[in-house]
Amino acid sequence: MQREIVNPWTWQDRYGFVQANAVSGAERIVFCAGQTSVDPDGKPLHAGDMRAQVGQALDNLETVLRQAGLGLADVVRLDYFVTDVGAFLGAGDVLAERFQATGCRPASTLLGVAALAFPELMVEIEATATA
Repeated sequence: MQREIVNPWTWQDRYGFVQANAVSGAERIVFCAGQTSVDPDGKPLHAGDMRAQVGQALDNLETVLRQAGLGLADVVRLDYFVTDVGAFLGAGDVLAERFQATGCRPASTLLGVAALAFPELMVEIEATATA
């Protein structure tokens, strides 16, 4: 598989994402459901704590990707759905640390939403990965 980063500009680099990932020769594409801060039984965790919820959602995403035989380095697109954009941006270092460690530079979209599936949830992360 080959991945080409498409960035007509440079401003997105300071936020750790790219404008597009052009993928060719992929043998597998995995479309992940939105991952949130829940335990293995689906019970919400870390109510009111965006940083902890981002970390748990990423843990859950990595678990799903591992089960599919992939990892964060294989992610080409992330969509973030958040109930508090400011709090999410304040937790950006949690994301940056995880993604920089794996070399993950996804195309991304951040959307502010009124609510998620459970009232305690503040962030949902949806991913597409290729290998």
